Amino acid sequence: MADVRIVTGDLLDQPVEAIVNPWNRNIIPWWLLLPHGVSGAIKRRGGYAPFRELARIGPLPLGRAAITTAGRLPFRGIIHVAALDLTWRSSERAIRLGTQNALAAASAAGFASVAFPLIGAGVGGVSPATAELAIVETAQASDYAGVVMVVRFG
Repeated sequence: MADVRIVTGDLLDQPVEAIVNPWNRNIIPWWLLLPHGVSGAIKRRGGYAPFRELARIGPLPLGRAAITTAGRLPFRGIIHVAALDLTWRSSERAIRLGTQNALAAASAAGFASVAFPLIGAGVGGVSPATAELAIVETAQASDYAGVVMVVRFG
């Protein structure tokens, strides 16, 4: 069972091995997207290398996860989860599936700790409380044995 912790702060400042980036499924090329939210912060501080790697992976089905390097960020990797549907909306189902797949990827990669933003609570339109509960419950029910930090931005 995961050790789930809820913190307030900046996702990119967490003392973890990997962070989760809610992603748009690679349907629109990364270089056409305006930098906003978590992806925008990663691009500004970590550079574009993770997104170039993600483009080579190809489109991600809703809820899927893919790992890239962290660019200039101090993490071992970034786990990108396809959290938005084709209309740029998220759902509790997509958040739970994305969390489950992100933790499976973290476990397979040997990451001892991972930090999640409130997936789907930005442009995805899900309330922060719903997103947080979905991530926490999914992490608690998972087989992931590491630390899961759920980060409320602030």
